[in-house]
Amino acid sequence: MSTSSISPLIDRLTVIGVGLIGGSVASALKARGLVGHVVGCARSAQTLDLAMERGLIDSGTTHVGEAASNADVVLLATPVGTMRNLLPQVGEALQTGAVVTDAGSTKQRVVDIARDVLADRFEYFVPGHPVAGSESSGPAAARSDLFVDHWTVLTPTAETNSASIQKVTQLWEQIGSKIKIMKADTHDRVLGMTSHLPHIVAYALVSQLAQQVDQDDCLALAAGGFFDITRVAGSDPVMWRDICLDNKEVTVELINTYQTILDQIKKSVTETDGESLEGLFKAAKLLRNRLETIKIESKH
Repeated sequence: MSTSSISPLIDRLTVIGVGLIGGSVASALKARGLVGHVVGCARSAQTLDLAMERGLIDSGTTHVGEAASNADVVLLATPVGTMRNLLPQVGEALQTGAVVTDAGSTKQRVVDIARDVLADRFEYFVPGHPVAGSESSGPAAARSDLFVDHWTVLTPTAETNSASIQKVTQLWEQIGSKIKIMKADTHDRVLGMTSHLPHIVAYALVSQLAQQVDQDDCLALAAGGFFDITRVAGSDPVMWRDICLDNKEVTVELINTYQTILDQIKKSVTETDGESLEGLFKAAKLLRNRLETIKIESKH
């Protein structure tokens, strides 16, 4: 079926933050003929120029209010630390009935900010988080297939109106995502374990490598395991700074638990306790195998 035979899901979409996530949403909707006009908003005119050159947006501005006005849907795809500044500007410019959503990696703080600053527009805010990405960033990294077969978590509140939830659900489903509805605090606990802590561990491992006296030899001989576990340390440091601080309580709790497990391993090694060390490794291997099975089954 040609894209011309498909009615646009969104007549006018504003994407604030046209990097990997925002640019990929725009690219995916355009590729499927699901959007009429995409307005991009970024701090840098150069970023907007690149997004325009790549066909991600149809027009661009560095002014948030100008970008949000006349939009049917506004997507905030910026680091979560920017929400306190951006949401009031978006709220002031919204036309009646316009839907607002975000793609931030933490949800409870974003919900709290939105409830505070959007006032009577809060019912049109649908918090979201596409659990997909890449260590690359910027408009050049955008891909129209980024979200295919990946989860997008939505965390609407009791105040969120059903039409807005339906619109945002359709947006993500139409570009390939699977939808999971969660409470915001549940999202932050689950993603804290499955995403935030692994990024912290990756950054910590690379930081430890930087302190090695034989760093050059380590770099030269780093094998697949080190590359695999530290791949996400190539992600945007500003974004991950904001995620850790926004989800501070959960982050600290998870780091403490992780340190306890490392101390357990350290004790087994120190005491030459091979039995307990092997037992921990076996249990971890079984759960990892189960995770692999779940991932394979989810693709069918």
